[in-house]
Amino acid sequence: MSDAPSDTGVVLIVDDAPENLAMLHEALDAGGYRVLVALDGLGAIDKVALLMPDVILLDAVMPGLDGFETCRRLKADPASAHIPVVFMTGLAETGHILAGFQAGGVDYLTKPLNPPEVLARIAAHVRNARQTASARQAVDAAGHAMLAVDGEGRLRWCSPAAREWLRDYLVDEACLPAAALRWLAGGGSESLPLLVEGRRLALSRLAADSGGTTLLVRKRSSVPEPQALSANFGLTAREADVLYWVACGKINRDVAEILGMSARTVDKHLQHIFEKLHVETRTAAASLVLDPARSNA
Repeated sequence: MSDAPSDTGVVLIVDDAPENLAMLHEALDAGGYRVLVALDGLGAIDKVALLMPDVILLDAVMPGLDGFETCRRLKADPASAHIPVVFMTGLAETGHILAGFQAGGVDYLTKPLNPPEVLARIAAHVRNARQTASARQAVDAAGHAMLAVDGEGRLRWCSPAAREWLRDYLVDEACLPAAALRWLAGGGSESLPLLVEGRRLALSRLAADSGGTTLLVRKRSSVPEPQALSANFGLTAREADVLYWVACGKINRDVAEILGMSARTVDKHLQHIFEKLHVETRTAAASLVLDPARSNA
């Protein structure tokens, strides 16, 4: 039984040795994979730009652009940064193995290669890559998007929706602008409102590790954020939270559950809100919030 996934995976082999290419091509063909071939690093980068593989098998030592620099360039491009790179090398010294991981590789194989081991490693990396891709696509399908940046705000990877929404926001399509970097470093508000090419968006922190921060990009509703409601209408922070969810169409019971308070407390906040907005009903309050002449983004 083949180790390949049920739907064909695409593997890019990058090696300047014809005998290695022939052996790997034959083994991967037999395993059910679609195989792409490049003879050097620049050729590999060109191939990836034309067709995104599931996994890259990359020779570490090649003339011209070696495997380590090829990997660094692939990882520096958000479009290809997510592709797992498995180094192939006859150099078993610890220094070369570490260099592969530092360049962005996820695994390494030592030559001479063992075809069953190659297939087993490739199968595992294809499964993991596709599970990760499915998670990102699910976020996009839910109307949100995701991206990850390093400590200096440079993109490590981004989902297709994030790439589309933030194309005109990023500096050189690869780095967060200064205002976002200040927000990211400040540790204050968990959300940064954005207006990009007419899209009302917000950045939120999802997770952070030694490599950087993963961010969620979501579309904001037409209801101004609570901070804006508080400033525009002279509300307390809690009153602004209540008014925000009322304007989003939530009933008192839902607002109470979202904000962790009793329905009676929500009602008391609403009475204060009505007084400050000089209205008598929830509908009137929501209409006032959605009036662009009174509220801003």
